[in-house]
Formats: sequence, structure tokens, C-alpha cells
Amino acid sequence: MTSIEFSAYPSRLSDSDRERALDVLREGAAQGRLSHETFMRRTEAILKAQWQEELHAVLHDLPTRRDRGRWFTRAIARVSATPLMLRKAWRTQRLPELLLPPPAPHPLSIGRAPGSMLRLNDFTVSRAHAQLRCTVEGWFLRDLGSSNGTWVNDSRVTGSVQVYPGDQVRFGQMAFRLSVPQPPELGTAPRQ
Repeated sequence: MTSIEFSAYPSRLSDSDRERALDVLREGAAQGRLSHETFMRRTEAILKAQWQEELHAVLHDLPTRRDRGRWFTRAIARVSATPLMLRKAWRTQRLPELLLPPPAPHPLSIGRAPGSMLRLNDFTVSRAHAQLRCTVEGWFLRDLGSSNGTWVNDSRVTGSVQVYPGDQVRFGQMAFRLSVPQPPELGTAPRQ
């Protein structure tokens, strides 16, 4: 016989295949899915099985451990990510506010250069880092080819992007939370 003829036959079960099947069977019995007699009958069938199809016929109505393992892994991943999400939410609320500009003929220039309207004295901020402009469609932030990037909600800005109050923006390592100026409360006189 040639090797081509051997590949036509399904592979026989290994001891590890039988052991995994017995684990699934034990777990089903522990969960109360099988009576004692059914458990004994299926155990005998697993020990006598020679092909994968025979194992499948014995275990077809029981959940496999793999499903439980995936659920468990996802649950652990969510639980372990919780402190990171809480820390990020806490930091976002504690960020200094950057007031969005009113409509103006010129954009708000952001950078380290002395002529910038918003001057950020940090080595990670480029001299001409970004521009913030208010139009009839809303506020737009444009990166000016900065070295360390302009970021909106942890996504790097390439070109121009629309921004909204509450967005988190970062110029190099300087982070801010965008906000709009609060109108004065009714019934109170403005301070002079």
C-alpha cells in the first residue's frame, strides 16, 4: 500500500483523545446531565471507541470544555481590563479643559512657538503643532505635521478631523478635555 491509500482512512483515536472525552463525560455527570447508568454506558463506549465519529456519537449532547474555556478566558480578560478602564476614565475627568474657540476668521494656533495663540511649553510639542478652527459645520482640529502627533480619543490625527465637546485631545504628551464655555446663569449679573 502507498501513503496515498493510508490517508484515505480516518486516523485512530489516541489515548489523549479518549482522556479528553472522558473529561467531558465526567463534567456532564458532575453537572447532573447524566444518570449513573448513562455515565457507565458511555464510559464503556468511549473506552471501546476506535474512531472520532464514535466519540462524537457518545458526546454529541454534552457541552465541550472548549466552550467553557473560551467563556472563562473572555471573563478573565474583561475583569483584568476593568482597572485600566477605571484609571482611564478617572484621568479623563481630571484632564485640564481646553475651551473650544468661537467662530473667528483665523484658526487657534497650537504649539511651542512664541507666536502661538495656545502656547504649550513642553518638549513633546512641536513649534507649530496644530490648529483648531470653528466653522458653521463645527470644530475641526488639524495636525500641522508635528513630530509627536496630535491625538483625538487615542486616535492619531492625520490631516483634519472634526472634534466635539468632551473629546480628549493630546498634543505630544500634553492632554486636554475639550469643553465649551458655559453661558452665565440667568438672574446673575456679570462680574466687573
